[in-house]
Amino acid sequence: MIIISIQKTLNELSQLISQLSTEEYCRPCEGLSNATIGEHSRHIIEMFQCLNNQYESGIVNYDNRKRDFKIQTDTAAANSAINTILDQLEKPNKTLQLQQIIDGEELLIASNYHRELLYNLEHCIHHQALIKVAIIQFNTISVDEDFGVARSTIEYRKQCAQ
Repeated sequence: MIIISIQKTLNELSQLISQLSTEEYCRPCEGLSNATIGEHSRHIIEMFQCLNNQYESGIVNYDNRKRDFKIQTDTAAANSAINTILDQLEKPNKTLQLQQIIDGEELLIASNYHRELLYNLEHCIHHQALIKVAIIQFNTISVDEDFGVARSTIEYRKQCAQ
């Protein structure tokens, strides 16, 4: 189920990116402290890439990201990276260690692949909500009303509507 949710969410992001010109993708948004849609997209993509690239070692450190400028400035590169992520999602669940350096101290926290997929899904949705703020400045871009909305919120809204 989580794989299907991630696929849906990343496909929504890919479809949105496909609607944007390079100028729109790279335009700073004042409401996002001058961050761009491309920067938020790159951040989402690279978190998933970290999980995939560090899966075999069993130690995941999300701070060890490439920070690929091309993904944040080239919509085709971003969509290509999303497609690669989608192709590599299905892996067996296994124990992982989440590594984080905080104030010079290394922390290793027990986790697993499915838990980290869930983290990445929620993180992705959070950044999509921020991207939606930037999209408001464009009159030509259509975005689903559920884009950037947590699955639990969507379900809650459905219950309220009944």
